[in-house]
Amino acid sequence: MASRAFICGLSGPDLSEAETEFLRDARPWGVILFKRNTENPEQIRRLCRKARVALGRDDAPILIDQEGGRVQRFGSPHLRAYPAGAIYGALYREAPLAGVEAAYLGARLIALDLAALGISVNCLPVLDIPVEGGTAAIGDRALGDTPDAAVTLGGAQIDGLIAGGILPVIKHMPGHGRAIVDSHHELPRIDVPLSELENRDFMPFRLLARRSPLGMTAHVTYLAVDEGAPATLSAEVIGKIIRERIGFDGALMTDDISMKALSGGVRHRAERAIRAGCDLVLHCNGDLAEMQEIASTAPELEGDALRRTDAALAFIGAAQKVDRPAIEARFDSLIARAIA
Repeated sequence: MASRAFICGLSGPDLSEAETEFLRDARPWGVILFKRNTENPEQIRRLCRKARVALGRDDAPILIDQEGGRVQRFGSPHLRAYPAGAIYGALYREAPLAGVEAAYLGARLIALDLAALGISVNCLPVLDIPVEGGTAAIGDRALGDTPDAAVTLGGAQIDGLIAGGILPVIKHMPGHGRAIVDSHHELPRIDVPLSELENRDFMPFRLLARRSPLGMTAHVTYLAVDEGAPATLSAEVIGKIIRERIGFDGALMTDDISMKALSGGVRHRAERAIRAGCDLVLHCNGDLAEMQEIASTAPELEGDALRRTDAALAFIGAAQKVDRPAIEARFDSLIARAIA
């Protein structure tokens, strides 16, 4: 049977009996992990195996947000810490080739880490371009404050992840950088002309649209496009901006549907997101009752949504062999230059 059009979180470091039954019966496309799900490498590998057995698919995607900086769901003492995106941006401004190399090598090392744990999808790169006074929810996660930096460094991160057999996710489409409030808590509203959005905010996504087959929406309202709904729930933004103007034909997943930027119950949010044109609904908090509500309304993947999600899965593959100690040594020398 086909998977359903949603991705869910889990409550803790092991699958409960109820979660095992839910994954088996509800058939989400994949599962996303957070800090509450990560204790040590063997535990994570075991959790990934159990999730895939419950889903009945060896290729079921397991996602994580492993950006570096303050968004790193699993790290010390088991994995090395990685820098925030702004560090790559700073190095790129000083020495462009070194910045690109560092972004690529950092993503390549993260891919090595994740593949060894059984994780196959990383929600990276962040292509949002921040503005002065913008919310810290993006802040130093961004790769730079120009389209050039976001495109060049984001493209390097995409290449590093794919070379390591990990599927990247470009986020947050079509651009979260102008938000001045945190969408985890309230809905940002951006009031600038469409021409300005196209020349700055949308540009990284447009130039990288064909480089990554999976993207994540922004819970942001763009008044120049649709005053009545954030991108995640807007057929205007998804159809006319993300699909047409940006040209993204990959699988489109929502940002976490349980965030407070969205109103109404989770079932209502999920229904609106699918109706607006999202292929996958992402629900992260691990609340089983909410997951059941979403499962009750999420359709089976078919048509374009199935084509896009199958194409995304095809990017997950065997990693190219590399000399990790040599990569780490070179990466560390580049980062030391950036923070000197």
